Amino acid sequence: MDRYLSPPPTSSVAVCVWIPLFALRCEEARRPELASQPSALLAPDASRRVVWQVSPLARHAGVRPGMTVSQAIGLCPALRLCEPDPVHYDERFALLLAALARVSPVVEPAELGLAYVGTDGLEGLYGGPEQIVEAIKRGMRNAERGAFDPASSSSSAFRVPRSAFRVGWGQGKFVAWVAATRAKPGCAIIVHAGEEGKFLAAQPVAVLPLDPDAHRRLRQLGLRTLGQLAALPEEAIVSQFGRAGRRWWRLAAGATAEPVVGRVLPEPISVSLTFFTPVADREMLVLALERLIERALRHPRRTGWRVQAVRARAELERAASWLAAATLKDPSADRDHIAAPLKTRLAQAPPAGAVERLVVEFTAFAPGTAELQLFARDAGAAARAGQRRALRSAVQEITLRLKRPMLHHVIEVQPWSRLPERRYALIDYEP
Repeated sequence: MDRYLSPPPTSSVAVCVWIPLFALRCEEARRPELASQPSALLAPDASRRVVWQVSPLARHAGVRPGMTVSQAIGLCPALRLCEPDPVHYDERFALLLAALARVSPVVEPAELGLAYVGTDGLEGLYGGPEQIVEAIKRGMRNAERGAFDPASSSSSAFRVPRSAFRVGWGQGKFVAWVAATRAKPGCAIIVHAGEEGKFLAAQPVAVLPLDPDAHRRLRQLGLRTLGQLAALPEEAIVSQFGRAGRRWWRLAAGATAEPVVGRVLPEPISVSLTFFTPVADREMLVLALERLIERALRHPRRTGWRVQAVRARAELERAASWLAAATLKDPSADRDHIAAPLKTRLAQAPPAGAVERLVVEFTAFAPGTAELQLFARDAGAAARAGQRRALRSAVQEITLRLKRPMLHHVIEVQPWSRLPERRYALIDYEP
């Protein structure tokens, strides 16, 4: 059945789109008064109440992420604390990813507020790097009105400041990420091919994916910039830091470029349960999770497939929410195996209020289990049908953009002819 599953698309040229403090910006959009006050967002998945995202005004007062509530208020008595709403942030981020997907078919989300866009082959549609970046920024601004405006995506009365996002362009995700972090609010930095080494040389080693101990050791060795790190022999760094050191050295020297890997978007299976009265009892929530997973497993679209990614979300009283997501190391079609990580999350970080509605979603799948091979043919047919729908949508978009069909079938009309132009003909492609 693997032959029906196409690999995800990739791109060597990357655009990094970064919206700092994305969740806090969503809260500021719902409550504009927060923008002029020191504010902080509480962590959604911590076993104790700690600060997650901090506004610039609160940071200026000494509040830092990871502080407890008492520590933060002790430093800033006027601090406004916000309960997290992870479902809302996830939905807003999904809108932004959809906007990016309208510019390029290769979009890779990294974390909330951070995504990479592959641009290989887009020059024919938009032009050079500057034009592609402008198309992405234009799509982001349009999407932000819908993502951050709680009233309407078409409203022109509410506009997010240009400082909402930063954009970086480069060969590979690392160069694009560093460029985005160095871009001014609302602007972009483009690192053209061949300029990676010069650009990276002046950047601090903190831009590397380092843990605090490795960062301290590098500074003790007198290495402050990527240029200083890349000037050392690669094997010397490997002898000190092992495999991780080799990766740091190659990133610093611009010797490796990690491609953008697009997502093969699944058709998720979603089931929900609305309680007549809000439920706070943990045992009842566990029972409801199990029942919803059973319902989702019985869905016809799940036939012949194992579940690889699952998430549960709850709508709470007072417009709050709770979200738990898990990627299964061993994809499964067993209820207890799928429910186990969600139950653990429910025990460690339960909802902050009574649950009014509970939703379980299967968002990614793996080819069928041994006991389900009887249905492999049906699953393969479903996969091919999904690919045909995606191809049909792409053809329609290309035709709309270019105002004429650009994809064709090659058919044989005169097999006896030795002249290719007589032997073959082109007809418009209709998937």
